[in-house]
Amino acid sequence: MFGNVILIRFGELYLKGKNKDYFENMLKSHIKDKLSDIDCSVYFGRGRYVVNNYNVAVENDIISRLKQIFGVHSVSVARRCGYDFNEIAELAIHMTPNHGSFRVTSHRSYKKYPLNSLQINMQLGERILQAKPELEVDLHNPDYTLNVDVRENGDVYLYDSTVKCAGGMPYGTGGKGLLLLSGGIDSPVAGYMMAKRGMSIFALHFHSYPYTSEAAKQKAIDLANILGEYCPNIKLMCVSLTEIQEAIHNNCKPNYMITLVRRFMMKIAQKVAVKYGCGCLINGESLGQVASQTLESITVTNAVVDMPVFRPCIGMDKDEIIAIAENIGTFKKSIEPYEDCCTVFLPEFPLIKPTVDKVEEQESHIKGYDELIERALSGLETIQLK
Repeated sequence: MFGNVILIRFGELYLKGKNKDYFENMLKSHIKDKLSDIDCSVYFGRGRYVVNNYNVAVENDIISRLKQIFGVHSVSVARRCGYDFNEIAELAIHMTPNHGSFRVTSHRSYKKYPLNSLQINMQLGERILQAKPELEVDLHNPDYTLNVDVRENGDVYLYDSTVKCAGGMPYGTGGKGLLLLSGGIDSPVAGYMMAKRGMSIFALHFHSYPYTSEAAKQKAIDLANILGEYCPNIKLMCVSLTEIQEAIHNNCKPNYMITLVRRFMMKIAQKVAVKYGCGCLINGESLGQVASQTLESITVTNAVVDMPVFRPCIGMDKDEIIAIAENIGTFKKSIEPYEDCCTVFLPEFPLIKPTVDKVEEQESHIKGYDELIERALSGLETIQLK
């Protein structure tokens, strides 16, 4: 009699004005794609989307997928009935426990419904108490809260819990960004955080084979696949830094190695970003976390590019970054013991306060600087992800 549905709520889209339809259409498209292989239907109403006609056995799978969609604020498993108040009361009594305290919280978006929210709360509470006299009302700290949502489409939804989802803005509404994806903890989190703001993610991984193993490259591929659960159609490319690192090692002071490598990486990344129409670079730097992430080091590496560089982790400590990595499923993969390119020819005492003029003086010792970049780009490899 009373059907199970899943209510989908969006968040920041409420703040959009005349272009709200653009954001909603993107979100609807992502929901359809995410649920395309599940036998169900989705009703897109005003302010609420509703998943209908599904087998209860796949309910948890549906919720897990919806949690990964940027723009979805929360979901609730609900029971559906019509506008008839006796029908609503019957369902409310069925859902409410027999003991303890409770409250009814109603939201009436359909303003023509004959009872307002306060009247629904009072009359439903009275019916429930009549049917279950061992219950008591507690408006401030109840054991159980019954939520009643009266919508414009002729349906009333009753539910008692809410699952928080990814939130943010619909993926693809915030332009394109190129993520410098290492095998570590921070860069996947940085990509996730920018994707949460609607940015489409392209990823670039640098490797130093044979100094680093194929397993290190596979680790980056696995991380990109995990991010793909949140970032539809994410693209991953790989570039070898081996020749560049050897040239730096043979011609420059050891303590400049990391700074010089990162400047090469930024130059290469900008060229790749331009090729694929990306408007910014993204990395996982956190201020002061390592020598290459001091203010001075960041200033020196930024000096070689002229497009924005987004660092969403810049003000976060490691525990905060790890918490997000665990939540999105990248942490266990990130801590696998495979070294990335930044560990090759690692100096004992890397610079923590480089200056542009001294770094450029070291770069002047590298013969064929531009040719090194072009040869690295000529070997650009596009990886087929899941």
